[in-house]
Amino acid sequence: MQVTETLSAGLKREFKVVLTAADLETRLVDGLHGLKDKVKINGFRPGKVPPGFLRKMYGRSVMNDVLQNAVNEANQKISADNAIRFAMEPRVRFPENKDEIEAALDAKGDLAFSVAVEVLPKIEMVDHSGVSLTRLVADVPQTDVMSALERMASQTRKYTSKGAKAKADTGDKLIISFVGSINGEKFDGGSGEGIDLVIGSNTFIPGFEDQMMGAELGETRTVHVTFPENYQAEALAGKAASFEVTATDIQAPEPVVIDEDLAKAFGMDSLDALKSAVEAQLKREMDAQSRRKLKKSLLDALDEKYVFELPPSLVEQEFNNVWAQVEADMKQAAKTFADEGTTEEAARADYLKIAQRRVRLGLVLAEIGDNAKVQITDDEVTQALIERARQYPGQEKQVWEFYRKNPQALAELRAPIFEEKVVDYLLAQMTVAESKVLRDVLFADDEAEASAAAAAEKPAKAKSKKKAD
Repeated sequence: MQVTETLSAGLKREFKVVLTAADLETRLVDGLHGLKDKVKINGFRPGKVPPGFLRKMYGRSVMNDVLQNAVNEANQKISADNAIRFAMEPRVRFPENKDEIEAALDAKGDLAFSVAVEVLPKIEMVDHSGVSLTRLVADVPQTDVMSALERMASQTRKYTSKGAKAKADTGDKLIISFVGSINGEKFDGGSGEGIDLVIGSNTFIPGFEDQMMGAELGETRTVHVTFPENYQAEALAGKAASFEVTATDIQAPEPVVIDEDLAKAFGMDSLDALKSAVEAQLKREMDAQSRRKLKKSLLDALDEKYVFELPPSLVEQEFNNVWAQVEADMKQAAKTFADEGTTEEAARADYLKIAQRRVRLGLVLAEIGDNAKVQITDDEVTQALIERARQYPGQEKQVWEFYRKNPQALAELRAPIFEEKVVDYLLAQMTVAESKVLRDVLFADDEAEASAAAAAEKPAKAKSKKKAD
């Protein structure tokens, strides 16, 4: 196998690979030789099939394997001989001349093909010890604990029938039956009986609850609404509908009571135990937000310190992922770029910068992690898999089997573990001061952050060099 570099431009490389007819013949013969003891052909004892017959029967199939193995061998040779790592899967181009291909498949002619690759840039590490960061921390306000308890109590709130002459008011729960229609025709899912409707809960289609205000027991009203453009049932999205709604009962809410019975309703031994559990949960949320803020500051610092050429294909791939999410979010919210005070062109430019940042940070974190020999244990991956399976109650076994049988999917679980370990490694080198702030400050984001936080704060998958090759 002869490999010659034909192009070197920035991070782009191209190579010409030549397999001589003699090399192809040797590889084909070796492949057929390994096959002769495995195949069973009527009229021949195992291992006694004539080579010419084997070649006639299986030559093309074996040669296909030969060529695939040759491509893999060429890729490995290109990487090793040139000390480069591929950013994306190499693009292999075979000759378009049919006669040339046929001759090569019969090992009667040389085969030349090209391999185009984008390589990962060499990243010069910088000193991180001079970086100073601030970790924002906040205490859990008791008002937040009480608010959480009130929300929990409202979930177990009891309602009492208001009687025959009552009228529905905000906060009341109506037991309703309804039949819906669009253009006079009933539609699937448009009917229901014994359905709870709490006025003011905003759980029904916009406008539905308002039109039931003042309804009396047994009264039937015609409610006119329009399904939201982003309604989950696409067949109904954006369509106007009418509902014949009957209030079969009207119930008033009883006062919210935070007591020992509430604690028992949530499986706790006492109200104090419930308060402690709620406070601990709120503390975990604050700690997680504190970590997100600190990590964002760390990534900002790295983004300023590292400047290097980015593989175009990686940036394009990342941009396509980000842009697809942007379009999906806008469709769900039924908004346009004009609604956001921008244009598609300007938005694309902004999100391209986000994609470039993510790729840059992903490569930086991968390089730092490899240099620091950051390792991920099997136990850590297993724990991540358990947590993922818990997100799908009743389907835990299927989720477990899916990840166990799909190495690429399992790698998706390893990436965030690796990233967080690299972040911890970096924080240990930097000066991190704590600053106590109010909860509102800890959770405050400016408008720009709020609109792009999910994309900007997340680097592209930070993988070790072993995984990136």
